Parts: sequence; structure tokens; C-alpha cells
Amino acid sequence: MSLLSSRPESTPLRVVGWSTGTVGRHVIAGIDRHPELELVGLWVSNPEKVGQDAGALAGLGRDLGVTATNDRDALIALRPDAIVHTAMTDDRMFEAIDDLKAFVAAGINVISSGPVLLQYPYGVLWEDALRQVEKACADGGASLHVNGIDPGFANDVLPLVMTSLSQRIDEIRVSEIADYSTYYQPVVMRELFGFGKPLEETPMLWQPGVLSLAWGSVVRQIAAGLGVTLDEPLTEVVDRRPAEVDTSTVSVEIPAGTMGAVRFQVIGRVDGVDKIVLDHVTRTAEDQVPEWPQPPTGGGCYRVEITGEPHMLLDFTHHGENGDHNDSGMITTAQRLVNSVPHVVAAPAGIVTALDLMSVTGRGLVS
Repeated sequence: MSLLSSRPESTPLRVVGWSTGTVGRHVIAGIDRHPELELVGLWVSNPEKVGQDAGALAGLGRDLGVTATNDRDALIALRPDAIVHTAMTDDRMFEAIDDLKAFVAAGINVISSGPVLLQYPYGVLWEDALRQVEKACADGGASLHVNGIDPGFANDVLPLVMTSLSQRIDEIRVSEIADYSTYYQPVVMRELFGFGKPLEETPMLWQPGVLSLAWGSVVRQIAAGLGVTLDEPLTEVVDRRPAEVDTSTVSVEIPAGTMGAVRFQVIGRVDGVDKIVLDHVTRTAEDQVPEWPQPPTGGGCYRVEITGEPHMLLDFTHHGENGDHNDSGMITTAQRLVNSVPHVVAAPAGIVTALDLMSVTGRGLVS
């Protein structure tokens, strides 16, 4: 809990938004709508955005009276209660962790969309780095929470709540089944996933051990929530398929024969038996690899399947007002962070995981 957050309950928490990208712009809108929060600062990496109003950058059609800046020290000097951090971390993980440590060490609570291994870092982040993060939180008396929709709500809170209905659990499988053709993240799509690249190339995400860093936190957090000790190491399975025809997405062009779809799994086993499975089916067109799992409707879904007594299956679908599921994926990620702010500020100093925040709701947002 930040030492700066002692205030009357009626006073909004002062929040800085950190980025205005595909998730960050929705964070601005979310903070503006939240009755317990006040946007007091905004960081941008693009010099062309410096000096612009936050409302314009979020596409709200009105000014919010908060001017974007790339002056990091000036934002820290505002002494906000929290930073909602959604800057790109996938291609700068170590630098991003250093940023988050600096914020909490300065006494500012942080709610971030990444690096995703901090969602549940125990057994994932190397021990020395974990201790450094914990020390920074202790030094500043502040808390750090990393979450979103995936890794995040769809594969931590949602499956764990469902297990409260179980009499016996044989296996938990949490899946994302999605068409990424409208997902705008060129660096992620081409450089990390390798869409549009020859299958002979092995991008970073498919190097041994990387999936266990990126999504291993999902498997480990479910195991921790259920009191399960997993075999080590976690098991990784990757199946990459070529595009059969030239395929266009908003992020990358995919010539026929280059990588167009991928299914990957991170598996937690007990005595060699699959118990907790993270399963991702990622297409760049809806008709690719039809034999792989399919969503119940077009676009995509998050699926939780619990095998045991009883057998349960839940398909969680979403879409924005424009009908696109990738747009609403950014909104749900942003809102999971925004709605967590009061809870993270109130939490004891340290790393806060979803296991600590099972009570986050959309309180105050009914229109």
C-alpha cells in the first residue's frame, strides 16, 4: 500500500496513465469513467504526442485537461497514488522490469499489463530478479500488480472461480481460440510470433523455455490456487502451420507458405499426467486449420474446460461496439487494470497477484 494513499474515501485516487497505444487509450477512457479515479498525468513515447490532451489521444472527442508528456521525472514528481502502465514490454522485458521497480521504489503503486511473467512470478522469474522487485516494493511501501485478459482474468480468476463448483478435478484446460487478423501489434505478430516468416525460422517465442516465461505464470498460479505441486519443468508443445493462400492482416502480410497459424501449449503435469494446460490456438484467418479447436462464434473466445466431477465447459466471448473481438480484447485488458487500481492501492506493499484480488468488480460503472 502506497504511503501516499492515506486520504478520505471520497477523494479520488490520483492516477497516471503510462502509454496511449492499443490498450493505453482505453485506460484513459476507463479512468475518466471510474468514479474513484482521477487522471492527473499521461506519459507518451512518441514525441509527436507530447503536448496533446489525453482526451484527444484516447479518441474521446473532448479534452480532459491533462497534457501528455515524455518527462518521466515530472510524472513521478506528481506523487500519484498509482500508475497504470501499458507500455510495450514484450520486446524490452528487462528495461520494463527496471521501470516498474523504479516506480514502486518511489512509493507509487503500479498496475501493469506486462511483463506478463510478473502476473505470477513465483517459479517463473529468476530468484535474484524476484528479490529485487520485492525489495523495491518494500522500500517504497507500494504494490505491483500485473494482469489483463490473457495472461489474466480469462485464465486466472475465471477458472479458479469455476473450480469452486467441482467435487473432483482431473484436468483444467484454459484456452484462447482467436483470429488475430484484426489485432494491431506489428512487432508481436511478426517478430515474436513469426507470422509471415518462413517456417524454417524460429522466432523468439518458440525458442525452448520462452513459452514457460510468457505463459508459465498462468499454469503456476492456477496450481497455487488449488494447492497443486507440479512436475518440473513445465512442458511446451508448439505446432506451427503455413498459410495456404496469401493472407492480409492489419499488422502483417502473410504470403502463402509462410507461417499463418500456430497452436501452442504450456502444460503442468503431476507424476507425468497433464493437470493444468494453457492452450492457445492463434489463426490469422477464420478458415485456417479447421481441425483445431473452434470458437462458438466468429472471431474468438476464451474457453475453460474442467474435466472431473462434474465436467464443465465455459466459452467466454466478447466483442466491441464495432463487433470486433480484438478491439474488445484491448478494452477488457484495460478495464481489468483500471478496476483493480483501488484494490492494489489498498493492498499491503509487495507483489499482488490475482489470488489476492478475487473481489475486483465493475463497481460504479453501470451507465
